[in-house]
Amino acid sequence: MKKVLFLAAVLAFASCKKESSEAATTVTESVSEGESAKAKTPEELGKQLFESTGNCFACHQPDQKVIGPSIKEIAKIYKDKNGNIVTFLKGNAEPIVDPSQFEVMKTNFAITQAMSDDELKAIEAYIYSHLK
Repeated sequence: MKKVLFLAAVLAFASCKKESSEAATTVTESVSEGESAKAKTPEELGKQLFESTGNCFACHQPDQKVIGPSIKEIAKIYKDKNGNIVTFLKGNAEPIVDPSQFEVMKTNFAITQAMSDDELKAIEAYIYSHLK
């Protein structure tokens, strides 16, 4: 787990500086079953992944744009445009929220592409939970 958190921190630093990094291409481990077992709902698992393994919080906050758009903005735009967050996180869809930040986001695809479909769906559920 320490290895994953360290790598996530390296990736966040690299992506926040908008610089390419060899570390950004390293594939990380998926969340452990023990960590997944702690979550009771997909939203809770998504939040755990968003804040830990995925390191998404380094650039995305619930209500404000930091480096990337806010979680609420992502949820609203994906809902309005009938987008697929999971497909995007797999690297198989064009950005629809803020294409100008796509190069920064691409550095994190090594993390999200290593995740299972269930983990990516949990992140999607967490993002959409901000519409409530």
